[in-house]
Amino acid sequence: MTTPPHPFRLADLLGAGHALFLDFDGTLVDLAEQPDAVRVPDGLLATLSAINERLGGALAVVSGRSIAAIDDFLGPTRWAVAGVHGSERRRADGTLVCMAPPSLAHVQEAAAALATEHPALVVEHKRGALALHYRQAPELEAICRQAMLNAVADSPGVSLLGGKMVFEAKSAEANKGLAIEAFLQEPPFKGRTPVFVGDDTTDEPGFSVVQKHGGHGIKVGSGPTLAHHRIPGPGTLREALAAWLAEIDAPLPHAPAVTARTPSPSPGNPG
Repeated sequence: MTTPPHPFRLADLLGAGHALFLDFDGTLVDLAEQPDAVRVPDGLLATLSAINERLGGALAVVSGRSIAAIDDFLGPTRWAVAGVHGSERRRADGTLVCMAPPSLAHVQEAAAALATEHPALVVEHKRGALALHYRQAPELEAICRQAMLNAVADSPGVSLLGGKMVFEAKSAEANKGLAIEAFLQEPPFKGRTPVFVGDDTTDEPGFSVVQKHGGHGIKVGSGPTLAHHRIPGPGTLREALAAWLAEIDAPLPHAPAVTARTPSPSPGNPG
């Protein structure tokens, strides 16, 4: 994995012929102590709506959260969304495609037991996935990892993802790269050059896919990554999105006005 430099101009990577895929937590919005405490900054929805319009509808949110959770944060617009790492996906035309959820009984039992013993842990239930957050108890990382690994080992069709202060059990057949690949087979994304912005290890499959298609992966924040580009944080990304919108909407410079001149009379000819 490379650690490319920053900053960069978004206008150098994103144009009218591109499709834009955006992670949510830690990318569009700042991380919070608990999943429900995330706040959507003023102006972000208007910026996303305008960019979606300029890209002909080729903007999608690709998140570990459920589609319902994304709708709660980014509504009332119903965006094209890949939720739960692609386990559920809403196409641009509104059609919902969902994988059959794996059995998470062992994972739920293990996570609930840990959260009972350690109240600082947060268990997040999703359709076909379960996340165990230890942001408020980072000293429990090893304990959480081992408990989740043991539970996943007893759960066919389930894989474990490690993210920022979270371990998530999900369908082994779902990841963000596959979700983006599916979008790229459908209008209005088909035939466009993809750009994906994400911040976590769960976003690495997405970076791989868009760069395989000749597009651009953009890593938000620090840490090793496959992405070819990097931006410091969510606030900088929001500024870059607004700046890109302002740049493409800026009026073209006008050529200086030309005033017609009456030719001077030739010598010897009457004026």
